[in-house]
Amino acid sequence: MFAYAAEGFAALGDPTRREIFARVAERPRAVGELASELPVSRPAVSQHLKVLKDAGLVVDRAVGNRRIYQADPAGLAALRAQLDTFWNQALATFEEVVEHDNEEE
Repeated sequence: MFAYAAEGFAALGDPTRREIFARVAERPRAVGELASELPVSRPAVSQHLKVLKDAGLVVDRAVGNRRIYQADPAGLAALRAQLDTFWNQALATFEEVVEHDNEEE
């Protein structure tokens, strides 16, 4: 699962991709709609969406001749699990440091 999350974090490393992801996380959107809202071309938006899809962060579905993209809950869950692991490790380390400091006093 963590390799899956690593791909997601890497995909979100690009600011334009983060903005596109934020917009499709709000609600499903088509490529053309995203391109009209951002200062990038339609082909660039499509390329960013492909990276997000390959990283498991978005899914798409056909509606007529358009593709509609939305956030993939499974991909978000993988990111959340990785962040929770980091958070729990940091808290455990903090607890060890505090206990160690208290023992020295």
